[in-house]
Amino acid sequence: MSTNRTEGRGRRASMGLRDAAAEFVRHPSPWMIGAMLAAAVVARILVGDWQVTDALVPLVALLVFPLVEWVIHVGILHWRPRRIGGLTLDSLLARKHREHHSDPRDVPLVFIPWQTLAWLLPVLVLVAWLVFPRPGLGLTFLVTLGVLGSIYEWTHYLIHTDYRPGSRPYRAVWRHHRHHHFKNEHYWFTVTTAGTADRILGTEPDPATVETSPTARNLHAAR
Repeated sequence: MSTNRTEGRGRRASMGLRDAAAEFVRHPSPWMIGAMLAAAVVARILVGDWQVTDALVPLVALLVFPLVEWVIHVGILHWRPRRIGGLTLDSLLARKHREHHSDPRDVPLVFIPWQTLAWLLPVLVLVAWLVFPRPGLGLTFLVTLGVLGSIYEWTHYLIHTDYRPGSRPYRAVWRHHRHHHFKNEHYWFTVTTAGTADRILGTEPDPATVETSPTARNLHAAR
């Protein structure tokens, strides 16, 4: 269910943060990510063994997260279906993202599909267990991912609601992502930041110099 509302002649009503949060918690992905985060926080406190490297994990994650967002958005979400033999390679994430572009105001399509999280979260726990040299550091990794994942879901969701930007940083992120949906889908791929990975990787043009794409609502359609 969407709480997006309209008033008079199609003009959209402003949404407050309380209303936005009430809708946010009706969807499964925030709860799934939040459950992993809560479990990781409790486990991290119980394990102890705090070291300097525990501070490095969130620092490195914050630095690379915009690049990770960019790579996932370009390489996975904007994946063009391919036929290999008699098999079509087209993931659930890519299919849902095409639906999201088709109707950016359909709230359930804003979130990471719960079917994806159902296998991704256990995989991340396994990675934390196998890759890191000590349990405490692996748990720090999971806590960091839980925080970043929650921020991503909330930010992406809020951009697609009728909540109007107040602060300058959020206004920049809001405008950045809406350019991607309503101006040209070939640019502005980061979601939680503006002018970071896109600037580095050449997908942060001046919007005034970019044509409005006829396929922003229909990804991969012939032009």
